[in-house]
Amino acid sequence: MTKYGSFPGARPRRLRTTPAMRRMVAETRLHPADLILPAFVREGITEPVAIGAMPGVVQHTRDSLKKAAVEALEAGVSGIMLFGVPEEEKKDAAGTVGTDPDGILQLALRDVRAEVGDDLIVMSDLCLDEFTDHGHCGVLDEQGRVDNDATLERYAEMAQVQADAGAHVVGPSGMMDGQIGVIRDALDQTGHDDVSILAYTVKYSSAFFGPFREAVGSSLKGDRKTYQQDPANARESLRELALDLEEGADMVMVKPAGPYLDILARVADAVDVPVAAYQISGEYAMIEAAAERGWIDRDKAIMESLTGIKRAGANMILTYWATEVAKQL
Repeated sequence: MTKYGSFPGARPRRLRTTPAMRRMVAETRLHPADLILPAFVREGITEPVAIGAMPGVVQHTRDSLKKAAVEALEAGVSGIMLFGVPEEEKKDAAGTVGTDPDGILQLALRDVRAEVGDDLIVMSDLCLDEFTDHGHCGVLDEQGRVDNDATLERYAEMAQVQADAGAHVVGPSGMMDGQIGVIRDALDQTGHDDVSILAYTVKYSSAFFGPFREAVGSSLKGDRKTYQQDPANARESLRELALDLEEGADMVMVKPAGPYLDILARVADAVDVPVAAYQISGEYAMIEAAAERGWIDRDKAIMESLTGIKRAGANMILTYWATEVAKQL
């Protein structure tokens, strides 16, 4: 072929020639400190219980949870987000075990905080869905609808008992209007002004939550489309973001992560607070299932998915692979 001077003058492939070259010029780097481990602790069991839809993930006993927290700490993971799974007979319409100081989540918070102190950030899911007999994230009115303002009163109580139990960070995930402001006031008025709020600012009503239902023993009847966001909407996310920041959120989250990288990028570009993304149960399950069938390379797919989430703008990533990946890094 005819050459025109040094055509092609630009050869981007020069920067891809060897692993060392690619490592040197990489624009995005994962670090163990980017990672947060979500973990489930279940009441009334003596051994960890495997979660069928999430291979490799378990419902922990209180003792095995402490071991998992120490393992995460030693691997360099920054935090652990705790979800409580009560005994079925303790669930009721108001989710009262969620605000019982001796409820499973509060006991687990005390256990883990006593084990790791301030060396690992101990986070708590602040929501009623694990504790209600109807499985919704709030209390219901006479028509069976989630009552926003009555739910906020319950969230204020939850924030206080979780902070009392040792949570460094509370993560309100119910998507109630005004939840951040109410929780911030509740924490400040009870001497917990140093407890941070990780706002689940953007939480879509997603099919990818499916395996999580098994993980927390959900009693959900119906769906959560009246309070979680519609996957068709993007601008709505920025409105939720503005409200959460105005109400006092210290950090914000996009959930799920992988299907909503466009939203994650828009949120990250718009704020000056740390941004988290939650790689949820369905995202985890898809990779594990495809890898088990030999359709994809498991380890490479995990790293690629996490790198994409960080590249989109996440400062922190909640992932069930947190400890495993941190060890590899």
